[in-house]
Amino acid sequence: MTYIQKNTREFRNSSTALFLGAFNTFAILYSTQPIFTNLAEEFNLSPASASLSLSAASMTLAISLLIVGSISEVYGRKIIMSASITLSSVLAIITAFVPNYTSLLVIRVLQGFASAGLPAIAMAYISEEFEPKNVGAAMGLYISGNTVGGMAGRLIIGTLTNMFNWRLALGCIGFVGLTNSLLFLKLLPSSKNFVPRKLEIKNLIKTLINHVKNTRLLCLYGMGFLLMGSFVSLYNYIGFELIAPPYNVNPTLVSFIFVLYLVGTFSSTFLSRMSDTYGRFNIIRISMVLMFLGASTTLLNSLVMKILGIGILTFGYFGCHSIISAWVGRIASHDKAQASSLYLFFYYAGSSVGGTTSGLFLESHGWSGVISVILVFVTTALLLTLLLSRKLGSHEGQ
Repeated sequence: MTYIQKNTREFRNSSTALFLGAFNTFAILYSTQPIFTNLAEEFNLSPASASLSLSAASMTLAISLLIVGSISEVYGRKIIMSASITLSSVLAIITAFVPNYTSLLVIRVLQGFASAGLPAIAMAYISEEFEPKNVGAAMGLYISGNTVGGMAGRLIIGTLTNMFNWRLALGCIGFVGLTNSLLFLKLLPSSKNFVPRKLEIKNLIKTLINHVKNTRLLCLYGMGFLLMGSFVSLYNYIGFELIAPPYNVNPTLVSFIFVLYLVGTFSSTFLSRMSDTYGRFNIIRISMVLMFLGASTTLLNSLVMKILGIGILTFGYFGCHSIISAWVGRIASHDKAQASSLYLFFYYAGSSVGGTTSGLFLESHGWSGVISVILVFVTTALLLTLLLSRKLGSHEGQ
């Protein structure tokens, strides 16, 4: 097989393309998160109801991932990823013109389906096309695109919303997305190691079931569900906490809380490399403990300590996600795109379920209710690492 080698033009082009694609996907997917308070005010919504603009997209994305990953095993990787980021960009522009909240939710549902192409396939593309010893580095760069896209998209949306309005902000993200889509199509090399297969529904369902029966993969899927639910819960509702007394932080400044995503950009690559040296189990457990400590720190009344806690949780979370993402590809011996899609199904289902559940706890118990959900989720994920270690030989966790 011919692989993409590190320190080559092909490596730089493919990494840039995947970075831009990830930027697109996650800037658009989370585009409503920094305007929850605006949506709640304009449409007279509760925090949990406002969060549905994200949860609806996340859930349909999760469902679509199962379908798109399987289709890519038949029709290829690049064409589906390109169509996905282009269509989601067009829908982002349309969200700027919705007449009411119901219409916004409908478009967001469609956006969830449209956005699935890149996250469903990118990890499989990396596993297939990059030199095996460089997969971790390539995966780290791809995850960095997730974090930068998530951060920059939120910052752009938050800033433009406070300068103008949320409709113009969503439209701008859509136009940026269209530009990135063209660059993605030009820069990403076509697959060299992909072998297409016939669309056999029975076989696809059979392999899907086999992945779910794999206890080792199921542990990783559970971690993805719980950790993503924790992470989204924190960022979904921190704005409501900070703009209220006793903090009364200006909404424009609140949107800059997403600058902390830069911490994740660093930790996704740094902790991935550390896991290669010190073992995946060791680093992922340390990362989960950091998430627990970070969430707990936000319970302190000091604004500085709250921000510090968010940064610590963000650092730990992206380390976990980067390690688990690569781990799925290593454990799955066949149908890697489908295995990755299943991981992301649980991952985004966690975003939807966790994000909405913690919103209900916010309404009934305040900020401590949100943190209680996060702490339960992270503790459960930590317990899953113990189960996984029993299912894997010690050498496989290194």
